[in-house]
Amino acid sequence: MAEDVELRHNTVVKMSGGTGVVQGDDVRTRDLVARSILENGPSTAAVLGQRLGLTPAGIRRHLDLLVADGVLEAREPRSALIRGRGRPSKVFVMSDKGRQQFEHSYDDLAVAALKFMSTQSGNQLVSDFALSRAQDIERKATISIANKANKSEAIAEFLSEQGYAASIDQKPMGEELCQHHCPIAHVASEFPALCEAETEALSRLLGTHVQRLATIAHGDGVCTTFIPKTTSTSKRKVRA
Repeated sequence: MAEDVELRHNTVVKMSGGTGVVQGDDVRTRDLVARSILENGPSTAAVLGQRLGLTPAGIRRHLDLLVADGVLEAREPRSALIRGRGRPSKVFVMSDKGRQQFEHSYDDLAVAALKFMSTQSGNQLVSDFALSRAQDIERKATISIANKANKSEAIAEFLSEQGYAASIDQKPMGEELCQHHCPIAHVASEFPALCEAETEALSRLLGTHVQRLATIAHGDGVCTTFIPKTTSTSKRKVRA
């Protein structure tokens, strides 16, 4: 999802209650662990330790406390990602509570306003609002990606600048645009038209059909949009 909300990289995640109340370097390290998952998506303890330069014991201590505080959740990895023998490592993902500590949105007010619109004028007004919002995103992105050779990378960069921690993953049949942060996840969970309109805007920006594979609003760890390879892209690669 896209919105004019920036991730504040100098923000410290404020833990509340229980085992999560810590001071000094522990708070800063805990913030780095949580932010690493927010910006890079679901991660195992081993990957986080390597990424942040922490010992196995150190990273697990921080993860245990973040899980105890409800900032992170530990999940079993998808079967498709399990390789080799032995018990697969758990994957840590950002919880709704954790996301709220990084974002500055007025979810309750937004949901209430859209519900009022829906009650008073039906779903059409909500759809019109979703379309207007998507078109505004599209206008800003069009300016940002102008004259950029790689549109998908340029869009990911634009979304990251807006606070969505976006990245592009190369796949055999195309690319995946991954958005690791959604400032309006709670609103979008109640009003899917916001996600649908945004997906259509991405399609227009890229000039090709795209498919939304997962959304944070529906409980997934990352908003994932598949961008298939186009004929023109294939021809450029052959000529190169």
